[in-house]
Amino acid sequence: MTTDYSGGGDVSKSLELLWGMQQRPTRGPKPGLTLERIVEAAVAVADAEGLAALSMRRVAAHLGVGTMSLYRYVPGKAELLDLMLDHVAGPVTEEPAAGEPARAEPGDWRAALEEMARGVWRMCLDHPWYPLVDQVRPLLGPNNMAGMDALIRRLQPTGLGDRERVLMISVVDGFVSAVARSQVNAMQAEQRTGITEEEFWAAQEPVLIKMMESGRFPTLAALHENTFTFTYEDVFEFGLKVVLDGLAVVVEGAGRARTSD
Repeated sequence: MTTDYSGGGDVSKSLELLWGMQQRPTRGPKPGLTLERIVEAAVAVADAEGLAALSMRRVAAHLGVGTMSLYRYVPGKAELLDLMLDHVAGPVTEEPAAGEPARAEPGDWRAALEEMARGVWRMCLDHPWYPLVDQVRPLLGPNNMAGMDALIRRLQPTGLGDRERVLMISVVDGFVSAVARSQVNAMQAEQRTGITEEEFWAAQEPVLIKMMESGRFPTLAALHENTFTFTYEDVFEFGLKVVLDGLAVVVEGAGRARTSD
């Protein structure tokens, strides 16, 4: 069950911190301590130990400073989480990072959404706590705003209205986040129980075989033995293609409608 969510603290304070509107501490901080360092340390702790282990005390220990020194920069864990969510989104760059494929042409809406989807997928796996945070009420910081601005601009050639373009982004993001959340939950289940996915299903196999042989489930019993051998990455790849194919029908339909007007 999700217990961490965006906007759970002082929303006004979080927005001030996200957009650099806060006053800088005037006394007491350890030399070299900055809000950026605090956020980076918090992300490192969450990446390694999960959100359950994240606390102001744990972040301070990671930085080698007293806990109270952090409160000169950020009110508490809830506001810190808001900063972490925007931080891992990363700045928008025009050039691809090393090892990444070249950016799509400006008019290629499908490639733009695929880039976004793969970026969100990688972010969720690099930061397994991220897809577990309830962001139904997100606080929009500079990185997330810049990413949205750039993506909406790249979808302009579809000819769809503003609302439809944002809906396209929401559909893709929602799909990727859901599959990534399942992937992370599966990984954590193995860590939590010490039982692998294979061992979990193997324990059920004797009963399942008996049920298949009973004749009660003829359709399931007739399935090929490799039917359920897919991974969450397979779900991601298959589902992303299906979602983009579906959006292509919408885009093409809008184009035909404009031509006939």
